[in-house]
Amino acid sequence: MSDNLVFVGTYTENTGSVKEKSGGIYVYQMNPADGALSLVYKTKGVINPSFLALHPCGRFLYAVNEVGQLDGQPGGGVSAFSVNPRSGELALLNQQLSRGADPCHLSVDATGTVVLAANYSGGNLTILPIDPVGRLCPASQVIQHLGSSLDPLRQEGPHVHSVTLDPANRFAIVADLGLDKLMLYRLDLAEKGLIPHGHPEVKVQAGAGPRHLDFHPSGRFIYLINELDSTLTAFAYDPDEGVLREIQAISTLPEGFHGTNWPADVHVSPSGKFVYGSNRLHDSIVIFAVDEESGCLTFVGHEPTGGKYPRNFAIDPAGTFLLAANQHSGTLVTFRMDAQTGKLTPTGQVVQVPTPVCVKIVCATS
Repeated sequence: MSDNLVFVGTYTENTGSVKEKSGGIYVYQMNPADGALSLVYKTKGVINPSFLALHPCGRFLYAVNEVGQLDGQPGGGVSAFSVNPRSGELALLNQQLSRGADPCHLSVDATGTVVLAANYSGGNLTILPIDPVGRLCPASQVIQHLGSSLDPLRQEGPHVHSVTLDPANRFAIVADLGLDKLMLYRLDLAEKGLIPHGHPEVKVQAGAGPRHLDFHPSGRFIYLINELDSTLTAFAYDPDEGVLREIQAISTLPEGFHGTNWPADVHVSPSGKFVYGSNRLHDSIVIFAVDEESGCLTFVGHEPTGGKYPRNFAIDPAGTFLLAANQHSGTLVTFRMDAQTGKLTPTGQVVQVPTPVCVKIVCATS
């Protein structure tokens, strides 16, 4: 059984609340028996590669460059790397402008034709075609969002926080924290862009601040984590029409908690039985059980992440381990997942990595 590869995106520059510099993208081998991590590679000279996405073939990796200005040009960037499938070592292929400030999330479509990047401060999303050898071409489309919502500080304008493609690779769902909306688009691979959807938007609770979402393995449900009001929203999803219907909203916090908290990430277990969400400042992973008929959630518990400010986390392909990235304490902490209860148990495996933001786990090629 081969070790898994773990890619960790970080901040290399002090920006805003980020006070510690890292080396770039860190690559680890993960022992599938005990979850232990061993560092095998670290990039150099790539600015703020905070969020990562893998090409479906596994041979290319894409990273946002989360800055407001890049090489004297307005907006951030997206960098492309080739991946050694056995060692995990990365080689920079090229870089393109993201055409918006502070890109914070990106996705690759299932055919490996385009990268879709979310520009948080720019309030827009950008589509970048991929050439046959994994390099990025200049943007083929930029879609600007407009508007505002309830919070005068965080929602004074659009803030695109993620772009997620559905399992059928037909529709893109864009979470805009600034608008309290999910914006829906149809993917047009022939034109390497997005086209208007018949149902263009879904509103969430005013002031919720939608951030990240994940699909249930069945493709019938979507789970959205909301940063500003510490909730998780469940939707039923029609994959033929790309239509969402809200079925539940549930708190990510324990009863009686009154402090500040900003949820960040959400993932469904490979089995489809559980949904997990990260709570920054409460510093926990919240666990819910899924009713696989209705898609509704039942609270299971909270597990402390063993560090501060869990920004992102990942579940290994087998559904055995969860890796929590504690941004402010600079640690990756490994938990074993109980397949029956969904609960998490610390394995004792902890590695130090400055400002971990994004974690991606893939099966290495033997």
